[in-house]
Amino acid sequence: MESVLIFRIGSLGDTVVAVPCFHLIKKSFPNARRILITDTPASHKVAPVESVLADSGLIDDVIYFPPPPRKLSDFVTLRARIRAVKARTLVYVADRRLGGTLRDVAFFRACGVRKIIGAPITRDLSKLRIDPATGDTEREAERLARCLAPLGRIDLDDPAVWDLRLQESEERCADVSLQPLDGREFVAVSAGAKVETKDWGYDNWARLLQLTAARQPGFALAFIGSSDDSERAAMLAARWPLATVNLCGRLTPRESAAVMRRARFFVGHDSGPLHLAAAGGVPCVGIYGNYNMPKWWHPMGRGHRIVHDMRGVRAIAPETVDAMVIAVEADTQGTSRPRVCAPHL
Repeated sequence: MESVLIFRIGSLGDTVVAVPCFHLIKKSFPNARRILITDTPASHKVAPVESVLADSGLIDDVIYFPPPPRKLSDFVTLRARIRAVKARTLVYVADRRLGGTLRDVAFFRACGVRKIIGAPITRDLSKLRIDPATGDTEREAERLARCLAPLGRIDLDDPAVWDLRLQESEERCADVSLQPLDGREFVAVSAGAKVETKDWGYDNWARLLQLTAARQPGFALAFIGSSDDSERAAMLAARWPLATVNLCGRLTPRESAAVMRRARFFVGHDSGPLHLAAAGGVPCVGIYGNYNMPKWWHPMGRGHRIVHDMRGVRAIAPETVDAMVIAVEADTQGTSRPRVCAPHL
């Protein structure tokens, strides 16, 4: 069987943004063994790429390269592992500066790869395009799609290209995890951030929940995030008058995605959970500061409400975010999310 390598590094959100690329690769190489080459996370706060793609059928195996600092022997071992699979084609799905991209290409050539698709070695592919009329950048998903144009066009508006292909066991886990809410309609909340400059802060979150609760919206809350977010989630849950469930650190990223697919909408930082929710077609209220340029890492899809303040995320007033919550409440009034989703076998 032919083997095809896929190079993608990054965290949870980075991986979700690249999911349409993995669908295109599967379509382009349906009978190949698709092997992901990725990095080992340096922090326990960062979910590995495999945690999003495992069991999806989009990849068949993973080769990890070691975290820094890397020794020459590490690269020798990695080169031997890659050469052993005898792949001649590699699909490059990464956000790297030109110098890093050229080093990657040279290394993979030394591993026996003869054809590399998608490496952004031209300025147009490595840089975000900017709309001259609005000054807005394109989204990262759009840039990645342009890089893989040799394999075909990706319709980023098609929900199918964002499908994580959740399994029946993951859907069952979501149903069990939500049992404390007794079937009540709920909103998914992710109040943690692995990067400090993306963190809106506990006081702002507490004030937002106070404003929202004062309207007696009638929905429960499900808190999503890593184990590091659990304490903040518990403190915020204590301020909410209705049912809550704290799932921080209790679920895999894919199980979290299954939970959020059942939510009325999502509220959270510029984060991996936000992109997981958006991939599931859930309307999102996103809170963004000056970590990235506007639009670059905004979620794809319709119905999202984004607050992006380049003065910094702490400059955003809770009243501003609450206005977005009110708008999404109105947008989603009378809609229903699937309680059970069809599994991919």
